[in-house]
Amino acid sequence: MSSTTDKIKGMANEAAGAIKQGAGKAVGNPNLEVKGALQKGKGEAQEAVGKVKDAVKKVIDKA
Repeated sequence: MSSTTDKIKGMANEAAGAIKQGAGKAVGNPNLEVKGALQKGKGEAQEAVGKVKDAVKKVIDKA
């Protein structure tokens, strides 16, 4: 997967997770709230992977 793809998927998972988390809080569903938090965390990790790939590519390009 490219760094851009990782970052886009990460942002999408973060957004979906935040929505689930908010919905879980709003309706009093702790299970949905936890699932949202987990998905949001997954998105943050995916974005971080994309950023690391960018950094590695920059170092390789300079070499």
